[in-house]
Amino acid sequence: MDGRRFTVETSLNPQLQSQLLKRMDRRHCRYIAVVAMEPATGRLLAMASFDKENPASANPCIETRFPAASIFKIVTAAAAVEKLGFRPGSSLSFNGGKYTLYKSQLKDQQNRYTRYITFRDAFAQSVNPVFGKLGARTLGKDALQQYAEAFGFNRPIDFEIPLTPSTVSFSEEPYQWAEIASGFNRQTIISPLHGALLAATILNGGQMVAPAVVDRISDASGRTLYHRQRQPLSRAISPAASKIVNTLMEATVHGGTSRKVFKGHQRHRVLSQLNIGGKTGSISNRSNELRFDWFVGFAEEKNGSEKIAISVVVAHEEYIGTRAGQYARLVIERFFGDYFSQIAAAGAKTSG
Repeated sequence: MDGRRFTVETSLNPQLQSQLLKRMDRRHCRYIAVVAMEPATGRLLAMASFDKENPASANPCIETRFPAASIFKIVTAAAAVEKLGFRPGSSLSFNGGKYTLYKSQLKDQQNRYTRYITFRDAFAQSVNPVFGKLGARTLGKDALQQYAEAFGFNRPIDFEIPLTPSTVSFSEEPYQWAEIASGFNRQTIISPLHGALLAATILNGGQMVAPAVVDRISDASGRTLYHRQRQPLSRAISPAASKIVNTLMEATVHGGTSRKVFKGHQRHRVLSQLNIGGKTGSISNRSNELRFDWFVGFAEEKNGSEKIAISVVVAHEEYIGTRAGQYARLVIERFFGDYFSQIAAAGAKTSG
């Protein structure tokens, strides 16, 4: 800059970043964005992406071109826990299909076709009419808007790279509130970076922390000009509420929409040492040429303090390629595989 030389040290994990770029399935998709974050500090460990239309300069990780879909159920679930006192075992009911959202499914009715489900399973299986009824009949517009903003929607998020805010807008129509609460709409949009922040907030006991990718900047003489400090943002929910949402997200991996991609994790050399949670989402664009596929989640040591927050979105084209959950599993296996190997090597060196 102006003839002067500076050195920028980033927070990125080169091995993880390289592995993601190497393993991306660019053949069957329009966009891929993978973000991995150190939740307590907001430091980005990976920010890998692909844009078929603009491969040289676009960065889908920081763009809000993606419908949030069922990822928004994280926000709705948090509101239900704090506002309504919901617990994982709370009993709920719905009529009709799990993944549809007709106005008739929002009626407060119980008949011989009514099915009953726990709050945990409704979240894990991403049951739209349950969350639609929460939005339209119980939480309503004001609570949904309050918690959306608490989780960072409709407001700028501090970051070294310009980051367009994720947005959600409300009408006066209860059915629209149901669409928002369940993620059954294309108007609520979010960046993959913000998706990682949602997962990090749950791991942080409800505290949002600003993301960062620059650790340090120094001049040619080595003098530090900038050193990044942890920057807390607003508190989204209480620690008690975040613990319950954490439980719901773990249920998604154990017996919900992510169970297949994490199959066998209890016996896996690396994954068996972790608590893993997440939320999936999927929705097509208006012309049905793209299928947006989300995984937002986390992994944390069972017997330690290491944690990682992950957000992945893939826009599949005609054929479904590598799924978002598969990229998330790759991140977790690689990150914690290296981490456990380092611990083992350090232990061997100490004992030797």
